[in-house]
Amino acid sequence: MSTFFGAIRRRVLTPPTSETTMEVRGFHVKNEEAKARLENIGEIFLRGYAYAVEAGSAAEAEEMLETVPLDMRGFAYEGAGMGAAVYDSLPGHSGRLSGLLAGKGRDHDYMIYVGVGWAMARLPRILWPDIRKTDPLLRWLALDGYGFHQAYFRTDSYVRDPHARHSFRWNGGHNDYTPNAIDQGIGRALWFVGGTDPDVVTELIRTYPESRHSDLYAGAGLASTYAGGVTEEELTRFAEGAGEHRFSLAQGSAFAIEARIKAGTIIDHTHLAARVLCNTTAEQAARVCTGLRPAAAGPENAPAYETWRLDVAAELASLSLSRKGADL
Repeated sequence: MSTFFGAIRRRVLTPPTSETTMEVRGFHVKNEEAKARLENIGEIFLRGYAYAVEAGSAAEAEEMLETVPLDMRGFAYEGAGMGAAVYDSLPGHSGRLSGLLAGKGRDHDYMIYVGVGWAMARLPRILWPDIRKTDPLLRWLALDGYGFHQAYFRTDSYVRDPHARHSFRWNGGHNDYTPNAIDQGIGRALWFVGGTDPDVVTELIRTYPESRHSDLYAGAGLASTYAGGVTEEELTRFAEGAGEHRFSLAQGSAFAIEARIKAGTIIDHTHLAARVLCNTTAEQAARVCTGLRPAAAGPENAPAYETWRLDVAAELASLSLSRKGADL
């Protein structure tokens, strides 16, 4: 069980739950049900964060994380990813992040890497985890997490001033691609800022320069699938509103589907999103992601992560056209 010092770490390091309420954030409220779901996600994230900083070991943190209900467990592991990175930054502390990824957290590795990006947004650069020791493909999700954090907590600068650009460099590679990965996280946050209202989220995306829409829709597609909170009719409107970025939206959705299937946390909404956004089954969407996953990091001028995303989007477009042709 947690130690006295673990309890102190939790008290000192865990952000207050009030930071995740819609009123405090000033986000759009679609209805009370959507509001309650988004606020519950924030609470679960912070619970996972607290588990990671309070536990006496990574294994103990894992035991606590595994008590979170399946549909919300991924968000707890996301919070734990942040907590583990913060824990490792403390003097005399280490191994929490690697230990988390070595256990059952390996099935939630997408979410954990996103959580690392939250820590990067909060920690001084000198205390950032050495990202070079992590998975060369999935480490880009840390920038997704960073972008989400900034749009979620610095909404005026990152969302309400959509033409502002923010310089950022890291040692994970391919800094020319860094803004794209951050925009994917911003797009994911827009699902929360817009209160899961697809019309509001679509309008938010349209305020950004057109060159950023593809990445923003990819992030929003991931959030709309993983977090849910919408009906079939709303998802259909969201897909229609994406226009030419329809399959960027589908790619993000497919990543969320594969993440849930890998972790064993698939829910009814996962199947709905697969059918509406990816025009296929959840199982097929996940197979597209795993089948096209690059085996290596890729050439310097083409991050493998981006190649993966583009290949998934193209394959989903091809499958959709084939399906439409078969229906004629």
